[in-house]
Amino acid sequence: MMQIIAPAESEIETPDDHFILREDIEYAGLHLLLDLWEAKYLDDIKRIENAMRQCVEACGATLLHIHLHHFSSSGGVSGVAVLAESHMSVHTWPERDYAAFDLFMCGDAQPENAIPVLKRAFYPGRMEVTEALRGRVSR
Repeated sequence: MMQIIAPAESEIETPDDHFILREDIEYAGLHLLLDLWEAKYLDDIKRIENAMRQCVEACGATLLHIHLHHFSSSGGVSGVAVLAESHMSVHTWPERDYAAFDLFMCGDAQPENAIPVLKRAFYPGRMEVTEALRGRVSR
C-alpha cells in the first residue's frame, strides 16, 4: 500500500504571475482611470513625458518603453508607457483643458502613487478617479 504525504504549505508551488492578494481578494491588478479637468500644460510633450516617468518611479513600476505622439492640429498628446507591470496611457485635449490618464499595474506596483505626481505636473482644478480591480479571481 502506498502512503501519500501532502506537502507542507510552504512547499506548495504558487504561480509567479504577480496577481495580488489583499483582504482576501485576489486580482490581476489595479486599474485607475484619471480624468484631469481645468488642467495646464497639456500640449507640452516634454512635461508629459517627464510626468509619466515620475509616475512610473513613484508607483514602483518598471518602464520598458515610452512612446508619445504630438498632434499638430490640436496640440494634444497621446501615448503609452509600457511597463513590466502593464501600462500607463495618456490622451490630452488642451483646447478643453482635459486629460485622460489610464494606469493599470499588477504585482507590487502602486498606481495610486501617480495621483500626486499628476496633480503637481498639470495643476488640475478637478480630478476624477475611477478604480477597478482587473482579473478578479472568483472563490
